[in-house]
Amino acid sequence: MRPKLTDVAKKAGVSVTTVSRVINDYGYISQKTRDKVFAAMEELNYQPNSLARSLHGKSTNLVGLIFPAITNPFFAELVEKIEQKLFSEGYKVILCNAGSDKEKEREYLKMLLANQVDGIIAGAHNLGIDEYNRVGLPIVSFDRKLSEQIPIVSCDNYAGGKLAVQELYNAGARHIYFLGNPHQQGNPTDQRLAGYCDTLETYGLSRHIHTVSFSESPSLKLFSIKRLLQESVADGIVCTDDLTALLVLQAAKELAIKVPEQLKVTGFDGTTQIQLYHPELSTIVQPISDIAELLVEVLKARIKQPTEPLKQMQYKLPVTFLQRNSTSRSN
Repeated sequence: MRPKLTDVAKKAGVSVTTVSRVINDYGYISQKTRDKVFAAMEELNYQPNSLARSLHGKSTNLVGLIFPAITNPFFAELVEKIEQKLFSEGYKVILCNAGSDKEKEREYLKMLLANQVDGIIAGAHNLGIDEYNRVGLPIVSFDRKLSEQIPIVSCDNYAGGKLAVQELYNAGARHIYFLGNPHQQGNPTDQRLAGYCDTLETYGLSRHIHTVSFSESPSLKLFSIKRLLQESVADGIVCTDDLTALLVLQAAKELAIKVPEQLKVTGFDGTTQIQLYHPELSTIVQPISDIAELLVEVLKARIKQPTEPLKQMQYKLPVTFLQRNSTSRSN
């Protein structure tokens, strides 16, 4: 049976009120009494109720993380880095996998509020959730515009889209396509397409935009990409993420299209896993560790001073290009 506050009090030889005051660090308690209470808690493996502590005005030291598709290597690595950073700062996390389900994300928001988390880091892809304007908690967004009052941390998506086109052009590509979501919704990731379009205009090249959806199954994406390669004159493709880029390489292999001789491909994200297991893929590398650290630092500042006016609403971190065999011949 789970130990209760009364069990701790009995073991320590003190009152329930004294145990509560020790746990909530309220009022004067001698060090000897504190030691007795903590020793009893450890012996009984008693865990204080975070919600009960919050009702006494104490921090729960819990942070909610809301992300999509945590099986995606990019989000998996980012969440891991965020959790490590938060843990080192004394916080525990509640991880919510919202996927592409708006109602699911709303339910997770309610659950995080019920658990009295100190703050939320949100990076799910669902849009139009008005609750973000009313939760009354410190929130920081990754790569998504959730509200006018919520700060955003992201990489420099525009520079990434621009850099990808430049690398393909310098490698000899002249019919450069973009694979991603063409719908502009005010999110930082929209800037990948903007960087692509502006750079093509600089080179005097035509735009070719092919839609792929984040929520679409890999098999449907692969089918769509194979049709694109069969029906187009593409000799260069800027992909909005690494997993899409890998599908392009797979489609090219199945169609006997030589990479990089006939087709050059760049991804976007550059996780450690992709770099290790797919060394053939050239990609735009996001500074994942730096993004995680900045998300946590901005959230901590909001938790410490929740009513302080925001000095900055958007933070952009630089990207780099990792050149591999998908854009140039190996030596």
